[in-house]
Amino acid sequence: MAISSAQMESMTSLSNDLFYDILRRLDGPTLASAACTCAAFCSISREERLWENVCSSMWPSTGREDVKSLISSIGGFKKFYADCFPLIVNKEVTEYQRNEYLEDSEEWTEAEYYGDMDESEGISPSDFVSLVDIRYKDLPVCSKVLWGIPNANGINGWFYNCPFRVDLLTYPSSRDNDRDDEVTLSVSDGLPPVTSMERERKDGKLWQELRDGLRLSWIIVNRKAKQAANLASWSPLGGQRHWPTDKDFVIRFGSVLSAKDILPCQVVECVLIMKFRMTRMEGEGVHTTLKLTELSMQLEDMEGTHVNGRNSLLILKGALSCRRSKNYSEVLESCYLYSKVQSELREEKMRNENRLDRLCILSGITAFATLWYYYIL
Repeated sequence: MAISSAQMESMTSLSNDLFYDILRRLDGPTLASAACTCAAFCSISREERLWENVCSSMWPSTGREDVKSLISSIGGFKKFYADCFPLIVNKEVTEYQRNEYLEDSEEWTEAEYYGDMDESEGISPSDFVSLVDIRYKDLPVCSKVLWGIPNANGINGWFYNCPFRVDLLTYPSSRDNDRDDEVTLSVSDGLPPVTSMERERKDGKLWQELRDGLRLSWIIVNRKAKQAANLASWSPLGGQRHWPTDKDFVIRFGSVLSAKDILPCQVVECVLIMKFRMTRMEGEGVHTTLKLTELSMQLEDMEGTHVNGRNSLLILKGALSCRRSKNYSEVLESCYLYSKVQSELREEKMRNENRLDRLCILSGITAFATLWYYYIL
């Protein structure tokens, strides 16, 4: 039985609808792989709506109308996903930085550290937008959007010469539709119950659950350059309990960014800190509850010194076009390599300081012995 052209068109239309329904249920990596299987999938996978669904599922902050307009203005959701899903990889921690950083850093003048303000005219703090999302056990916990960098008005202001730091919980939202409610985690979110801090210190179950379950994405977008990058390591790189209060849990995320021709160390660490405080412990009618008290970003050089605002803007601008990888093991290796070199640098600095201390002591003893000798004579 022959099939009419109208029936063929109907089947083609039905097939495309079915294909679209299949593809819209996929996550980003699977959707990208499916696009390579056949011409039909390849054609349908170009639909921006598919990538918008993928982005809003992975990063809830992209579901806001103002953020949707922002992403559309920088190239669309497919480009945004391609830029932000791979994480930053930087292995440019060379032997030069290990062995000669201490000597070279002393040769840099104050003007070279802080630079001429004219160099920063092409970079404005208002060009940057931060899209931040926190997940716990794969469920969204918090989404924040920060337009610009607060308190950075004026090219000759204090911001450019002071340590760069952004704490999202410090600044009120500049948009009416951004939620400013406090962020909490409780037993209903999957936290293990804690009946006493003494027991938690011994077994560390809550601490382990936080490190295993928390995920952070901190995307920066430059509206002028139309570029975006994810500065986070997705899962924690480390952390610690805050022993003085005994109820604070500090979790550290981050990435290694290039500072070539900006700082003598050539690379810096983007440190993203998430701090939770226990506000309630398990008891009668009360469940264990943690409150998010800090969500911050800062840049630190090899010595752990905070980078100033001017250099931070230059480094963040460079991060938008740096190398990235979908291989998470490679990303972690990059971060651990930086930590290893940083530890070696600190040990070398301590050895040099010890040598200098011994030299000073020896010089003092020699001077005293010389004076005593002449005194006896």
